Amino acid sequence: MKVSVILALATLSKDNRITVWHIGMYSAFIQLWHSSGCQNPVPITRKKVLELSRIGNIVTYHKCIKELVLYGYIDYKPSYNPYTGSLVYLKTI
Repeated sequence: MKVSVILALATLSKDNRITVWHIGMYSAFIQLWHSSGCQNPVPITRKKVLELSRIGNIVTYHKCIKELVLYGYIDYKPSYNPYTGSLVYLKTI
């Protein structure tokens, strides 16, 4: 899976639909994936993803997650509990 994550970044950079915000968010997911033992799913919090990705707007955060799901790069399982993080599954590309 580690090689797949590196290849995913290369694929992201070639996709014309992807912006710097998507790449920043995906990079944040990779950092969180690595710190959680390289296991899917990756537990995330909005606060941590915003911090790591340098995204400063919640609207951009939600838009990027929605588009990364739509484009097939991740699966996202939101948690509506403020004490439980959401889950992101990094897909093999």
